[in-house]
Amino acid sequence: MQLNTDWSKTVVIYTPDLPWQGSPAEGVQRRLLERDGEEAARATSVVRYVPGAHFPEHQHPLGEEIFVLTGTFSDETGSYGPGTYLRNPPGSVHAPYSDEGCILFVKLRHFNPRDLQPVRVNLAQARWSSGLVDGLTVLPLADFEGEHTALVRWQPETYFQAHRHYGGEEILVLEGTFADEHGEYPAGTWMRSPHWSAHQPFSKEGCLILVKTGHLPLPADGS
Repeated sequence: MQLNTDWSKTVVIYTPDLPWQGSPAEGVQRRLLERDGEEAARATSVVRYVPGAHFPEHQHPLGEEIFVLTGTFSDETGSYGPGTYLRNPPGSVHAPYSDEGCILFVKLRHFNPRDLQPVRVNLAQARWSSGLVDGLTVLPLADFEGEHTALVRWQPETYFQAHRHYGGEEILVLEGTFADEHGEYPAGTWMRSPHWSAHQPFSKEGCLILVKTGHLPLPADGS
């Protein structure tokens, strides 16, 4: 299966508009955002567990990244509520489940094979830092060899300078409305912008976004 695998193109999806699709586990459904492969795929999805759903034990050969949007997600390492960010490194094994049900943002098989550090961060308990402009606060989540993941909170009427993204940029809008010169993106919007893409973002009403940069495949010539 090939879905949004042309890394040279910008993709913008309002995720609530997508249908829920089944998975190999009963009670676990997915909204597919990008996918390269069948069940063993490099993929980005919104995943829903109905109450009591569980997934059989499985391994993640190239890692798994999770952000808990609603409910409580659990596995052998613990239970994680809304606002929790998880990184399960390459080779990790677990049997996840949800007693009360949950909705997750999930990325599979995109880790560098050398990125072996598990990560558990809860935004409500973590320490935020000031951003590069007034009105921004940042919570770094993960950094590895040029790939950066963070939560960024924008106060109302916050404006950032124009800039470009080496290795691309990916954003999930969690709260409020994020915007740039190309449009406005309400909560639930997922967007992916290619290597060396440029924009000048802002938020008039304020927002919270999950941001990943530097992780997309580069052109064959490395330019």
